[in-house]
Amino acid sequence: MTTAQAIIRQLESLPNSAQREVLDFVEFLKSRQDTSPSREEDVAWSQFSLASAMRGMEYEETPYTLGDLAEPSS
Repeated sequence: MTTAQAIIRQLESLPNSAQREVLDFVEFLKSRQDTSPSREEDVAWSQFSLASAMRGMEYEETPYTLGDLAEPSS
């Protein structure tokens, strides 16, 4: 028996509401596996956007000092 056959066998014994949850989960897993060119392009644009927004921040002066990092004594 293949894995798919075992899943179908178990699935058929579930009530309709639980079968719907299984379907939702399968669709979620499938969406995580999606490596289509459009998804890769979305990821690339997201990374570019973040890099652009953060550009130059490493040269900004911080308003904080090392003393700000100290934990207050009890």
